[in-house]
Amino acid sequence: MHLSSLVDRVGGPAVRAWDLHYTALGAQRRGEDVILLSVGDPDFDTPPGIVQRAVAALEAGDTHYTDVIGRAELRAAVAQEHARCSGQAVGAEHVAILAGAQNALFAASLCIAEHGDEVIVAEPMYLTYPAVFSLGGATVVPVECPAARGFHLDAQRIARAITPRTRAICYASPNNPTGAVCSRAELEGVAALAREHDLWVVADEVYARVCFEAVHQSIAALPGMAERTITVSSVSKSYAMTGWRAGWMVAPPALIAHVQDLALCMLYGIPGFVQQAVLEALTNGAADVARMRDAYRRRRDLALGILGTIAALRCLTPEAGMFMLVDVRGTGLTVEEFTQGLYAATGVSTLDASAFGPKLAGYVRLSFAVGEERLRDACERIRRFLAQRTP
Repeated sequence: MHLSSLVDRVGGPAVRAWDLHYTALGAQRRGEDVILLSVGDPDFDTPPGIVQRAVAALEAGDTHYTDVIGRAELRAAVAQEHARCSGQAVGAEHVAILAGAQNALFAASLCIAEHGDEVIVAEPMYLTYPAVFSLGGATVVPVECPAARGFHLDAQRIARAITPRTRAICYASPNNPTGAVCSRAELEGVAALAREHDLWVVADEVYARVCFEAVHQSIAALPGMAERTITVSSVSKSYAMTGWRAGWMVAPPALIAHVQDLALCMLYGIPGFVQQAVLEALTNGAADVARMRDAYRRRRDLALGILGTIAALRCLTPEAGMFMLVDVRGTGLTVEEFTQGLYAATGVSTLDASAFGPKLAGYVRLSFAVGEERLRDACERIRRFLAQRTP
């Protein structure tokens, strides 16, 4: 049967990068001794208060259609939380509740870019970004965030990539997979370009509440940026709610009106009991966020303390998030040899980081989404694997 050519825009190396993870996940489900460091699904359970709020809503019959872009109470709570974290004054009219940050990114792409347009995306970039923008017909223009700058944004490189067809600049801060957090000066450079060339900015801030030493900055709060910035976020990572599929977009009200029309066609609102859970998270979950953030910081330091002593590896210290990049070129192995060999010998699964951009060839991404003892075990398995290969 005939398939639309659009399906060819989703796939390729970025999707195949997950093959080893899916193999390891299947082994884990069969009860085999594997440790998954290949995905950012928090090992924490969703905090009890959030779950109880959802259960109570279900028992009360909150299972009917809801407002297409979210209930006013939740949109107001998101606006309040966004204002607190970013310094940008917004109200419920600036917010659309969607099925996770991924859904918000896709909705944004369909509203701001089409065939013939270009979207500049800071690289390393999350695996789905190319498909998100290309499905609507736009061309993704990757702009390198060089390793020499700690994978931070470089406004000069972005400036050189701007053409008359450019419609938007997209970046993630904190970044997945690098853990880099943009400074105010870096964002001011991007903001100046957006104002000069009348561009949208799509800011992925999913990991904003999981910053360690760095201080998160929001570009939307800079002068002249509120009317041209789309900020996406969710409760997935910071509240351990990946499976709830709840996130949002904060944007100018005129854009939110178009997102409402789009959501009417593809989503028709997320469940009411899920919205109740998100409301509970945003209202009473600050202590849970702090607890999990502290745990991720300890896990980062644990992994650095073990892997950082292995001469053949070069670990990059993340400023935020739940991932760490490790340069494995010093082992003499290709990334495929490292990831496949490590898994076959030890049961530890990692991710080939080149899926996030060709400049990360030679790197693997490790996740901290396992408990400290399991993470320690995984790091020691990596140490033993490399020691066994040393003549």
